[in-house]
Amino acid sequence: LSLFLSLCFSLSVLSLSHSLYLLPLDFLSRVLPPGGEPPLPEVHMVQSRGARGLQLTGSQEALSFPASQLFTNCDHFPSEFSFVVTLKIPRLANKRNEYIFSLVEEESDRLLIGLLVSQERLHFLFQGPTVKKRITFRAVRLADNHWHTVVLAVTGRYATLRVDCGMALEVYEKPFPSDLCTAHSRFYIGSRRRWKGLFSGLLRQLVLLPGSDATSRVCPSSDPRLAVLSVPQALLTMPITPTGNDIVPLYPYEVFITPGTQPPCAKAEEGQLWFNTLKKGLFLCDGRLWMPLLQEKERLDYVEDYQDLYTNSETFDIEVFHIPSQGLFAATANRETNPGSGIYKWVDGKFQVYQNIITYEARAWKYFTVGNKQWLTPRASPGGEWEESVIYKWSSRKLMFLPYQTIETHSALDWEAFSIQEQHFLAVANHRRGKVPQWQITEQVISELNLVCDGQLRDNRRGYNAVCLPITTVL
Repeated sequence: LSLFLSLCFSLSVLSLSHSLYLLPLDFLSRVLPPGGEPPLPEVHMVQSRGARGLQLTGSQEALSFPASQLFTNCDHFPSEFSFVVTLKIPRLANKRNEYIFSLVEEESDRLLIGLLVSQERLHFLFQGPTVKKRITFRAVRLADNHWHTVVLAVTGRYATLRVDCGMALEVYEKPFPSDLCTAHSRFYIGSRRRWKGLFSGLLRQLVLLPGSDATSRVCPSSDPRLAVLSVPQALLTMPITPTGNDIVPLYPYEVFITPGTQPPCAKAEEGQLWFNTLKKGLFLCDGRLWMPLLQEKERLDYVEDYQDLYTNSETFDIEVFHIPSQGLFAATANRETNPGSGIYKWVDGKFQVYQNIITYEARAWKYFTVGNKQWLTPRASPGGEWEESVIYKWSSRKLMFLPYQTIETHSALDWEAFSIQEQHFLAVANHRRGKVPQWQITEQVISELNLVCDGQLRDNRRGYNAVCLPITTVL
């Protein structure tokens, strides 16, 4: 049998020339259409970090070809060979394996050869004389979203792996079978003829070199991550740098998405896109700078709509305040008397109706505290005839504002609470004097503070009202 296999490959060599036998067999070119034909819908050409690669999607059958296209004179896989793969893989989940390629018998669906990658390992599977064999290279970090070129060479009992022309990782195993028949089998790119284990990254180079270790052909290299043995011509051509906003890219680009932080833009990132979510702009890297393609015009309104608050009637003002252990509240000053003005509480990320208070053409609310007590009083319309104002106190038992005291005012325009020497004062600015024409505005100056501190309001001069509330007084 060994003599027959040697003769089989010898005939293959003699049918060509010795140098032709050592020509690399490019897998990717076999799933790409000939030049000038439209691309397959299952194959996308993507530029990433300065290099093009193929993103494989869709039907597994469309990304496959019969093994007879490679082994025309003999149905047996060579016993010594090497694979050269250039790929870019995003980070993979733990215990997830993805097929770079596989060789599968069509009728039995038996796996003959498979090359798999995981987060930190590379696996080479092949069908032995009786059982399936697995060669595993550990601590191989290929899934880091960068380009890498891998050379896997199988010679005798040794399997050798080099990543980016680095040091060789060698595994001693039983020799690869010399009688692995490839008749009636197919190569599948990026899968194992199933949906499970689909390759999610980019492939730039996938080459079989029979009878030889390809390391000396690709290394050393000026760019070892993108070392070339045989790359499809469509992936070698770099795109023309756009010079205007009317140029539409002919294939998908990799896109950076950041909330304002500018990613690097150098020769390696040429042709990449960046979407700025903060400024809502799309930029293209020209190798030095991010060139704007689409950018939202700068607006002067920096506040976005968050909630529509439906009030009882026309609203003139909102007072927002916080009550300890109760939360955030908002009081709206509404024109109509019935149902009056509303108190809203912040619940589950929005304001909800909490309480209604009857008011008379309220224009604003004033929230203040005395000690650990909370108070709320409305400001009236300048044209109103109402001669009294109500001070509301927060009830910790009923958890609402209740009327506490009514005082005489004359279209109260503003309230101010303040303290002097541990005594608390509340000053009200009236719009008019009592018993005088409606639009006569008083001087808004407090000239005396000699108020009687008995917990009740006292009239001060010049049309003001004030209440003196010592800290020890319980309202």
